[in-house]
Amino acid sequence: MNFPSDKQRLTIVGATGSGKTQAAMWHLSRRDYLSRPWIVYDYKYDSMINQIEGAIHIAVTDEPPTQPGIYIVHPDPGEVDEVASQMWQIWKQENIGVYIDEGYMVGNNNRAFRTLLTQGRSKHIPMIILSQRPVWMDKFVFTESEFFQVFRLQNTRDIKNVGEFIPHDITKRLPEYYSYYYDAPDDSLVILKPVPNENVILDTFSMRLQTLKIKTAI
Repeated sequence: MNFPSDKQRLTIVGATGSGKTQAAMWHLSRRDYLSRPWIVYDYKYDSMINQIEGAIHIAVTDEPPTQPGIYIVHPDPGEVDEVASQMWQIWKQENIGVYIDEGYMVGNNNRAFRTLLTQGRSKHIPMIILSQRPVWMDKFVFTESEFFQVFRLQNTRDIKNVGEFIPHDITKRLPEYYSYYYDAPDDSLVILKPVPNENVILDTFSMRLQTLKIKTAI
């Protein structure tokens, strides 16, 4: 199976408690934040995200970071314009990874978000986007993503919505924490077993970010 490149988008969907956040954190832990900054938009103040040792917290009104690492932003639901402004700056700066903890919170008419989705490949802006309610998300998330990971969805509208973009049967109920993984460029669908546990993932962040800290100090 293939993983997203440093230009591609991964969308992960699933009901609350299905395993999507842990899977997304596993993907993020393996990404290239030692050579570029990754901004994490954490709308829900997720406990696992906020346990990343070595991550730096910034405000939604701050300029995008230029140094490698993990940077966490906690936007309020009403800060749609502030998020859009920061995303425009990301688009201009380029070469920044973007992780969004709940995709529908960005808004369905956020032009900056859509621009990152549609033009991010040429600007080396990879993205990881999560949602528990795909039906509420901007359609550009699905039309522009090259990879999808689908966990248990309880709402039939959500299942139908995701199924419009994955030309394979994803309706069969999988064991707990298993998921469908769809590679759109290859048109291939596989079933993934549960990702490593939370401690293993957090240890990966800690070790890699410690390496970055030592490198920066030299």
